Amino acid sequence: MRVITLNANGIRSASDKGMFEWLAQTAPDVVCVQELKAQQADLDERHLRVNSHPPLNGIFSCAHKKGYSGVGLYLAQTPQRVSEGFGVSEFDQEGRLIRADLEGLTVMSLYAPSGSASEERQASKFRFMEAFLPRLEGWMREHQETGREFLICGDWNIAHTERDLKNWKGNLKNSGFLPEERAWIGDILNRLGWVDVYRRLLPDASDESYTWWSQRGQAYAKNVGWRIDYQIATPGLAQRARSARVFKERRFSDHAPLIIDFDQ
Repeated sequence: MRVITLNANGIRSASDKGMFEWLAQTAPDVVCVQELKAQQADLDERHLRVNSHPPLNGIFSCAHKKGYSGVGLYLAQTPQRVSEGFGVSEFDQEGRLIRADLEGLTVMSLYAPSGSASEERQASKFRFMEAFLPRLEGWMREHQETGREFLICGDWNIAHTERDLKNWKGNLKNSGFLPEERAWIGDILNRLGWVDVYRRLLPDASDESYTWWSQRGQAYAKNVGWRIDYQIATPGLAQRARSARVFKERRFSDHAPLIIDFDQ
């Protein structure tokens, strides 16, 4: 099972840069996309499916605000159930989460808020963290009680450790690497028992692990990046992960796709 997650920074823009042709060639089973920056009516045949073999059909949760946020899933299987959001209107109206239940597996595409634009956005990010943690606790309980595996893929907008960004010393007081944010990721992994699948497979990776680069200066050319895109799984599924890599040979966005292969 190949799973790809990518913040597209505008799905129509990423499409114009060849994202869908690349996805078809890469033959994933699940694709999680974030930051659609589109309404459902804006999406045409080019955006509604991945024409691989078999084809992957798209499902989306768009923000109420035009040209903003939004998430989607492309799936080879027909889901048993689809739901949008996690029950908090402030974030559900921004198109932050979509969930699809397959047989024995739940996959979610997540776009966590960024706090870098202003103090108000950082306050919103902290509210998101507080509201989302109980949902993560509940899904882990569901996994433990039923055996259902969960995989949450997306842009978490937090670099967890010093290995996860180039200029960590210069970002200790900046959104995305604040102590409270890093501790929150640590709590998800250490107390709740979720697994950062990339780190399970590649615990020492640093420069090659980055998934986002600022569009200022020469950040991409100099690889002054951040690892903020994750695939977070329940332990049973994480144990079946076999390989992980960040695809940098082509650029569709200011983020790079994260590809992880799992045993079925």
